[in-house]
Amino acid sequence: MERRLVLAIVLALLVWFVPLMIWPPKPAPRPPADSAAVRDSAAQASSPERPTAQAPIRPSADTGRIVWVTSPLYRLGFSTHGGTLRSAELLQYQSFAPGDAAQPVNLVPPGGAFLRHRLVLPGGDTISLDDWDFRPTPDAAGVVVYAGQGPKPLRLDAERRGAHVTLEYRFVPDEYRFDVSGSVTGLGNSGAVLLIDLSEGLRSAEKDSLDDFRHYAVVTKASKAERTDFSRIKPGQRALFDGPFEWVGVKSKYFFTAALALEEGQPTFGGAIAVGGPRTGKAATRTQVTVTMPVPPAGTFRYQVFAGPLDYHHLSKLGHGLDDANPYGGIFRPIIQPVSVFVLNVLLWMHERLNLAYGWVLILFGIVVRLLLWPLNQKAMESGIRMQAVCCSRSSSCSPIRSRSAACRSCGCPTCRVPTRSRSFRS
Repeated sequence: MERRLVLAIVLALLVWFVPLMIWPPKPAPRPPADSAAVRDSAAQASSPERPTAQAPIRPSADTGRIVWVTSPLYRLGFSTHGGTLRSAELLQYQSFAPGDAAQPVNLVPPGGAFLRHRLVLPGGDTISLDDWDFRPTPDAAGVVVYAGQGPKPLRLDAERRGAHVTLEYRFVPDEYRFDVSGSVTGLGNSGAVLLIDLSEGLRSAEKDSLDDFRHYAVVTKASKAERTDFSRIKPGQRALFDGPFEWVGVKSKYFFTAALALEEGQPTFGGAIAVGGPRTGKAATRTQVTVTMPVPPAGTFRYQVFAGPLDYHHLSKLGHGLDDANPYGGIFRPIIQPVSVFVLNVLLWMHERLNLAYGWVLILFGIVVRLLLWPLNQKAMESGIRMQAVCCSRSSSCSPIRSRSAACRSCGCPTCRVPTRSRSFRS
């Protein structure tokens, strides 16, 4: 057995090192110096060589100007008409959807928008900011968030009939998260309820879109994360989620967007509403998710937005329990989740510290687990050998006449095997 173990380790090492010697890894190409350049929609039309995931989304003639915000991780497009998020490209993730060859993932579906804001006044009137024209500050080609810099703001202001609304977004270069703060004046001093139309679903970036659609879900977190699949909400059905919630999000198989409270452990959102969208087949691809948030009489509100990969490494750094944005395990979740988190942390540590691809990490992890379980396997083998010896010693006491007894027939070792025909002895 020891020789087989040594042979297995030697073969695993050969499989590990030989491909590296034959096909050495190529150094990662450096991004061009102007890859972080940001341009608005007018400049984009005059620069066709700049790679984009898709053309700026313009569902109607009054979409307004798109102000682009770019960091090393993302490129976001905000519309001056309504202050909504019209495009969310993840520059380090390639889309595999048909027609998106070699282009980055875009989370916003064509013709859709994230972060539509509406205000419900105490009298019952609803004011939608979707058709308000905002003035961006800085009013330039866009905003560039360079690596190593602090947060950079984008401010949008709009006025109508004596009311003034301000939306300010603050971006950091090394996270898929940005802050949202707003203020409303001129609409009374009785407070209001803010309705945030977070999303109606994410744009699929997978080659097998049907498999991706099966993972679409609404995820909410009060004391723990809870998941409701899009497929469980029928077209036109209104599903109410009672809060308060610390965050509310929409997920696909590999990506996630969510509205978060500023402070961890402090529920900010009063509840959520999900309305099932139309279906062209069995797959549920659209569900409008709206988050409610109380606005005090001062007319100010603040929250955060995450729009990025459903990746444990990125989500765990943000806190809020976002690493549980993909809840699984059912009734066994309290047992399965700690074990899976431990194993995942070990695999990530091996990937980062040893600079190995995930395939080699899994092979090495299997070898390590085998070595750790070797003492238990040895004890099991020794116990089996002792049981075999006991069986053999018992079978040796069988007389030739009783060699076909139940004790001997039940033993499977070679010593206890008897021929089917035995000699008969006369007295």
